[in-house]
Amino acid sequence: MLKHIPAILSPELLKILMEMGHGDEIVIGDGNFPAQSMGQRVIRLDGHGVPEILEAILTFFPLDQYDPEHAVLMEVVPGDTVETPIWDTYREIVKKFEPRTTLSNIERFAFYDRAKKAYAIIATGENALYANIILKKGVVAG
Repeated sequence: MLKHIPAILSPELLKILMEMGHGDEIVIGDGNFPAQSMGQRVIRLDGHGVPEILEAILTFFPLDQYDPEHAVLMEVVPGDTVETPIWDTYREIVKKFEPRTTLSNIERFAFYDRAKKAYAIIATGENALYANIILKKGVVAG
């Protein structure tokens, strides 16, 4: 055991976060996200929701402030009437750790294409729809 590390961050996930370099991306996918078919490295955190994982990761993980699309959501498909209140939760969490950050949205299949290139994908048990987010790693200064 180590002190001050959120228990939700498994040894495997901590290793992945440490391996990642500036510009590498990680996807936190909801329970419907096709993680296994898209990811080179998939970390399973079944039974956990995206907000608690997002908060735990951002405790340590700097976002790339040189790329305006460093926190990206899958936009709702045109014509879909799904509400996305979870995005407000994400905004609150991200602002807590990265006050200058705004979340971007990209089209569903563009999101999938980007996810296929991600360093890793975290598969969660999140049941909210359109609850997927991509984070691009930045640098730790000084």
